[in-house]
Amino acid sequence: MTDDLALFEEIAATRDRFIAEVGKVIVGQHEPIELLLISLLAGGHCLFVGVPGLAKTLLVRTAAQALGLDFGRVQFTPDLMPADILGTEVLEEDRASGRRAMRFIPGPIFTNLLLADEINRTPPRTQAALLQAMQELEVTVAGASRPLDEPFVVLATQNPIEQEGTYPLPEAQLDRFMFSVAVDYPTEDEEVEVVQRTLQAQLPTIAPVLSRESLLAQRALVRKVPTSDAVRRYAVQLARATRPVPGEAQGARRWIQWGAGPRASQNLLLGARVRALLRGHELPDVRDVRALAPAVLGHRIVLNFEAEASGVTTADVVRTLLDEVPAP
Repeated sequence: MTDDLALFEEIAATRDRFIAEVGKVIVGQHEPIELLLISLLAGGHCLFVGVPGLAKTLLVRTAAQALGLDFGRVQFTPDLMPADILGTEVLEEDRASGRRAMRFIPGPIFTNLLLADEINRTPPRTQAALLQAMQELEVTVAGASRPLDEPFVVLATQNPIEQEGTYPLPEAQLDRFMFSVAVDYPTEDEEVEVVQRTLQAQLPTIAPVLSRESLLAQRALVRKVPTSDAVRRYAVQLARATRPVPGEAQGARRWIQWGAGPRASQNLLLGARVRALLRGHELPDVRDVRALAPAVLGHRIVLNFEAEASGVTTADVVRTLLDEVPAP
């Protein structure tokens, strides 16, 4: 119990320290930074969606430095093959004995934080190479399963405007991402600060605020946090409200073709636990669930023709759902 209390106090202090360290390099973007931290502590994966030049890649690299974790990057391109991510076996000869044997050369996926840069620029075959790793924390190469070290988190980026020659992620893979985070333009003052910082001779040094062992211990504490029945039921009701019902086309459901599955309910509650702990609260409440709903539900909703013809976005649908589903 004493250890758990110490971890609780450590988590409550982590948020401010993490934002301060990342803020030495990244100007603004407080919500994406916090959502990234929540996904790491919850053991989930994160998809960052934004136009080029908004420091999505720099954000992920800086976060890895602030957490003291191994970091790997893959630039996704149309000619990228699954072996380029997972690794491959090569035939190797021992010069002393003359014997030949197969040796596995691990790919960049064998790391703690994997940046999948512009993940929609590679064909589905290569995108699917991440599916097993994201769900089961292992990869299969040449018939042999190889476990990944924990923590393992995929942080992917995607450009929402340049879609020529891209391969949209299938719904099954989108569902593997805990959050889809919209990275927006900076304010005028923030952009002035960005320009000023880029004129400096070198970027500031980032000090780790968490070790790998501390991160895993905090993850274990998150799983112990109790949740009230009212909050659990509210999260489930939000996820269920995204699913169209035959013969019922009222409210937000009139725009939805397919809705979120049970993984959305799980991620809403798990993320709410982490968000509460980061704010020094012992229990998550409805405000935590509502704050995370856009990042959890938006990429799990498939709009129908009526919504697309009317210019309705998934963000509009989530906002409507938050108004329609009564909070306890």
